[in-house]
Amino acid sequence: MNPILGNGGFHHVCMKTKDWDATMRFYKDLLGCTDKVAWRDAPTRAVMLDAGDGNYIEVFEDLAYSGPTNGAVNHYALRTSRLDAVAERVRAAGYKITMEPRDVTIPNTTSLGPVPVRIFFCEGPNGESIEFLQNTLT
Repeated sequence: MNPILGNGGFHHVCMKTKDWDATMRFYKDLLGCTDKVAWRDAPTRAVMLDAGDGNYIEVFEDLAYSGPTNGAVNHYALRTSRLDAVAERVRAAGYKITMEPRDVTIPNTTSLGPVPVRIFFCEGPNGESIEFLQNTLT
């Protein structure tokens, strides 16, 4: 429990898309996210997709969107307990794997000690960088 936020933590990451259908195919059909809240109609639709465990990907349709800019967000990570199967599913759907699945140990300086994780990165349908992370400690 966060002493300031209370029962806080990650709620959602928000992105824009020019290609609503491709974005929905990627997040819903390929990754299994489901609609939690949806509002407005095309061409300014918006949806909050449930990625599991109360974590959401919010998507805003913006026909003028021209791709990612060099902002503060480098990537976002989705937790998975099926990392290698997800990587193969993403690859089979034709999306670019930018870092192949690999085991990494994060040299942690907290009392938790080193944190072993398995990760891979891909590029989503809007140029977004997505990390998939599997571990048992965080």
